[in-house]
Amino acid sequence: MAIQDRIAAAAAPYLEPGETVQTALVAQTAGSGWILLGFVPFLLLNRYRNVVATDRRLLVLDSGRLFSTKPRSVARALPRSTRIGPTTGMLWFVTGNLGETLHIHKRFWGDVQKADAAASATTLPPPPPPPA
Repeated sequence: MAIQDRIAAAAAPYLEPGETVQTALVAQTAGSGWILLGFVPFLLLNRYRNVVATDRRLLVLDSGRLFSTKPRSVARALPRSTRIGPTTGMLWFVTGNLGETLHIHKRFWGDVQKADAAASATTLPPPPPPPA
């Protein structure tokens, strides 16, 4: 089972009835550079977040300090039109678009692009009515 599937399954209790997951990814609050000072400082500073893009909203779930795929609570819910990217950098992408500074590994950049594409689709105005 892919990590995105595990996050989606674990996020089920936080979804509204009928809400479907489009994509999911893991982010962290501390940059990976903190691990150079040791595992303990990194562990104290870092919290894992699961970002779940649904058909209605963008959920940022708190997963605590130890586990990256077991959400404990909703950190925040954002409108579905919220964009995460665009992704830049070599290995880590830093975004502030989700209400806090989050670091996203390159492994999840495809999921960021998928979530942003769906967000762009939701913000388009409805097509004009056919001519009468």
